[in-house]
Amino acid sequence: MGRLVRDPEVRYSQGEHSTAIARYTLAVERKFKREGEQTADFISCVCFGKSAEFAEKYFRQGLRITISGRIQTGSYTNKDGNKVYTTDVVVEEQEFAESKGSGSSGGGQSGGQQVNASKPNDDGFMNIPEGIDSELPFN
Repeated sequence: MGRLVRDPEVRYSQGEHSTAIARYTLAVERKFKREGEQTADFISCVCFGKSAEFAEKYFRQGLRITISGRIQTGSYTNKDGNKVYTTDVVVEEQEFAESKGSGSSGGGQSGGQQVNASKPNDDGFMNIPEGIDSELPFN
């Protein structure tokens, strides 16, 4: 669980059936902090398809989310000829981790529709925001 460092960067693959690919970085607070060490880790995340489109539409800088996925490592040679090693979390699940009223300290919220969990009704269920029906895994 962490906060988005910036808005997700989304690209689409080439070809007949293009696929959305979203990349974002989560700032994850460390529970135990030693003096002189950083207080957060910055986790690079990548997601594909519907998950990437969802991230593009609803995720904004400063928003707190939770993810689960798998670690993927790789390497490439940069333009200077140096080998660069990468570690990413390939996101399998992602969801909001704060309610709409929580407000984020990131300040990068845009004027678009924000789809965070709202307060539960008296029956314990939350209202589903307008326009999210196509994003749900069930109908």
